[in-house]
Amino acid sequence: MHEGRSFHHGRFIMALRAAARRARAVDIIEATVTNLIEDDLKEGIIGVHATRNGEKEMWLAKLVVIADGCFSNFRTVVMGDNGAKSTTKSHFVGAILEDAVLPIPNHGTVALCKGFGPVLLYQISQHDTRMLVDVKTPLPSDLKAHILTNIVPQLPSSLHLPISVALDKDRIRRMPNSFLPPVPQGARKGVVLIGDAWNMRHPLTGGGMTVAFNDVVMLRTLLSPIEDLGNWREVKRAIHTWHWSRKPLSSTINILSVALYDLFGADDEELAVLRTGCFKYFECGGECVDGPVSLLSGISPSPALLAYHFFSVALYSIWVMFTHPQLVQTASKNGGQPKYSAVPLSQYPALVFKALRVFWTACVVFGPLLWTEIRWWVPTSSTFKADLVFLRTIMPVISTLGLAILIYRQGFSF
Repeated sequence: MHEGRSFHHGRFIMALRAAARRARAVDIIEATVTNLIEDDLKEGIIGVHATRNGEKEMWLAKLVVIADGCFSNFRTVVMGDNGAKSTTKSHFVGAILEDAVLPIPNHGTVALCKGFGPVLLYQISQHDTRMLVDVKTPLPSDLKAHILTNIVPQLPSSLHLPISVALDKDRIRRMPNSFLPPVPQGARKGVVLIGDAWNMRHPLTGGGMTVAFNDVVMLRTLLSPIEDLGNWREVKRAIHTWHWSRKPLSSTINILSVALYDLFGADDEELAVLRTGCFKYFECGGECVDGPVSLLSGISPSPALLAYHFFSVALYSIWVMFTHPQLVQTASKNGGQPKYSAVPLSQYPALVFKALRVFWTACVVFGPLLWTEIRWWVPTSSTFKADLVFLRTIMPVISTLGLAILIYRQGFSF
């Protein structure tokens, strides 16, 4: 039996710093790093220049670990031409609601707003609830007006007043929802990137800290036996091992976060079918819920299991499209009650072609994300388009074969 917890992120980070301060042989120095110090041959990093209390200082080390977040100032310096480029499709606009009543107390809420991105709401203390509104780029000039006009009317009425009060009381905060696939490190001596400075996924699933903690534990374990961190041959070997050993967990969470956002945040007709099928899949209960939740939380770090459930959702979405009653009239046009009707046989030929488009869309969503995790080289601008054409051509075939093997090995039932 597993349970989740939510909390004030800032307090958690401060508690982590306090724990680090108490650790043996740890000195905490609060300073602003201005630049990295290169060796004489310009091949590696040997330390940092920093400013503390207005005074410039220099710190030297055999291994410099950089974790300066999504806005990293040193990512390009460390990775050079080997670095991947981050992409940002939207931003999360956040606010803290006081004494808000969620539809299901003590549970997270994801609201899907028609024409706009998803909204996340979850309680972080007795009186505080965090709200994250996904706003696609380009950002509107007036975020407050956008939320009050386009988002709030689509949320439960119990949230309207707390949201209005929060937007009037506090400054609206926003953060980019960026995706940055991990690429091999080690070309630059004496330095390693970790955290969002190196690898980012969509924050919809809240998996960033899960990946970060796992990375820290694995890298620490691999570096601990090395007696001299100045021995770059051994350190580089450890970094290479770490890059691939972290894949089961990191790739599962990375792929799942972006794939779910594509399903929940898009207005595409085929993605809408997949989204409906996803919710119907959860309604089946049992492994149809336990499996995805274990993937979401990092309890089951398995890209193969992720592929199994993802394409199970795709096939079940197609089944739902043929067999479940379809909405033919909205509640506003039918006296407050939506009207559903069985799919007539005359529509089956058209649905067959639509089913092919739905499965193709599922492959196009999942395939490129998987490719960013398993490739062992860094794509350049000259190879990116060729890779994309190749993926869109071959991934449906590979996905179908892989899904057939998974179904054969694990069984397929609802």
